[in-house]
Amino acid sequence: MEVSDLRDTIIRTSLDLFDHYGFHGVTVNQLVREAKTSKGGFYHHFTSKDELLFVIHDTFITYVLKEAKQAINIYQSPTDKIQSIIRAFVKVFDLYKPHISVFYQESNYLKPEYEEQIKRKRDEFKELIFQVIKEGQQEGHFRKELPCDITGMAILGMVNWIYKWYRRDGEYSIEEIADVYVDLVLHFLLPVQEPQEDCYRKQLLETPFFYSNA
Repeated sequence: MEVSDLRDTIIRTSLDLFDHYGFHGVTVNQLVREAKTSKGGFYHHFTSKDELLFVIHDTFITYVLKEAKQAINIYQSPTDKIQSIIRAFVKVFDLYKPHISVFYQESNYLKPEYEEQIKRKRDEFKELIFQVIKEGQQEGHFRKELPCDITGMAILGMVNWIYKWYRRDGEYSIEEIADVYVDLVLHFLLPVQEPQEDCYRKQLLETPFFYSNA
């Protein structure tokens, strides 16, 4: 087995075991037995079970942070940036569903030094979202009356809640869910150009049928 393959096998095995038995309910002996490796193979990749738990947490947080930074570097428009970030954020709940499940169940067991690293990356991701909202407001793309911090935290809370209800075998694919979330976020971020009632009235006035019945 290749070195990288063994590392991935240990991680996948730990995800199943931690999810089923809990972090403290799994021993290194059990991990290496289920992963069909040795203690030497385990400790070649991880200094401890605590570091393994950190890697599980760090994997998906690193991914979504990388995607956010990439969106900010690629796109000029704040609207395009926030759309790309939201899509990547939503899709992480499918790409790393087992990791996130273990994260919510076992995050209290992270050692302080690992917890600090995770918190730093989560805060960095949050600040990137705030940065895009501020940029959009300053350039007139987003509604200026919305407090940036409340708006950013609303987006984070709304997307994070996906963990509670998303199922891979559910009615909607993760791509469809991402489309809905992008639509929702843009609807409350983008300025309203014209009141809905006035827009509806304008459509009626411009319809030949309306005139023919006047």
